[in-house]
Amino acid sequence: MDDVRVSTIELFFDLVFVFTITQLTSVLVAEPTATGAARVVLIFGNLWWMYGGYAWLTNAVPPTEPGLRLLMLVGMAAYLVVALSIPRAFGEAGIAFGLGYLVVNVVHAGMFMRSTQESAVRAIRRLGPMNVVTAALLLAAGWTHGSLRWGMWTGSFVLHWISPAFTAVGGFRIRAAHFVERHGLIVLIALGESVVAVGLGVQHRRITLGLVVNAVLGLALAAALWWLYFDSEDERAERALDDAPDARNPWLSLYAFGYAFLPVLTGIVVLAAGMRLSIVRYGHPSTTAGAWFLAAGVAAYAAGLALFRAILRTGPPSLRVALAAAALATAPLGLWVSAESQIAALTALVAAAIVTETRVRLRPAAP
Repeated sequence: MDDVRVSTIELFFDLVFVFTITQLTSVLVAEPTATGAARVVLIFGNLWWMYGGYAWLTNAVPPTEPGLRLLMLVGMAAYLVVALSIPRAFGEAGIAFGLGYLVVNVVHAGMFMRSTQESAVRAIRRLGPMNVVTAALLLAAGWTHGSLRWGMWTGSFVLHWISPAFTAVGGFRIRAAHFVERHGLIVLIALGESVVAVGLGVQHRRITLGLVVNAVLGLALAAALWWLYFDSEDERAERALDDAPDARNPWLSLYAFGYAFLPVLTGIVVLAAGMRLSIVRYGHPSTTAGAWFLAAGVAAYAAGLALFRAILRTGPPSLRVALAAAALATAPLGLWVSAESQIAALTALVAAAIVTETRVRLRPAAP
């Protein structure tokens, strides 16, 4: 199979998509409650499904022709409308969100039909209508209120993520190099958004030594999370997909980069919200939401990567499960001591996990 790499228009698409992460972080900061968190999970769960859909799309149909690039730009414009609607998606902007999301789905299905892989075309004929129906459900939710709206959003989320059980996922064959690189780039850009969250948190504030210390600690934590994934994890994932039989390759891709990456990216969103809430509280205990967002963000990221490893069998997941549990245990440190002490502890925990995993990986095998 031809070696396909990520194109610049795909990276452009990713930059537009990541605006949704910025918007979701803002939702959590504005409403740091269980209700706000539930909205973020439902919105991002639907959006991440279709981001994955576009990654599968460009893997099968590289956007090299002018017509395909124009269609990609239409999809990007629709994603931008969706992102702009996120803060009020459960209110007055629900119809705009639904219309944008419907266009995202229609463009996705239309582009997939131009694939030269007959098996992929057959598969999208089954998956495409399911995606459009789910998008129509979100559009209809824009005209509803209260528990009915919540029910339709939840139904859309569930329909997306159970649809592989009823569709022909096995009809695809994933080009591993392109697929792994594409998802690695979105993780990298999303982590960059967590650094941007630090900058947004200190806007219009006097730069003090305490503020600088907190900002640098936030950058150190983001760097440690970057290291946890990009220290050859992506390379091992690529080998695992390449070595998988044709029938298993698409399912591994779906489980690892779809289901497992959902908590990874959600963790980054929650962490970024925690950063914005905690970065300005140098020398003081964090707010309840800030402390728990920091802890839960790192825990979700680590748990997602543990699941990722378990699916692809690229290494033992146990240490990352332990890291997730230890991250949750840092919340009292932020609540009772200070925000910077919690961020420092989280950074130390991730760094310790990296060092331990490196030693285990480099240990000579027993004869």
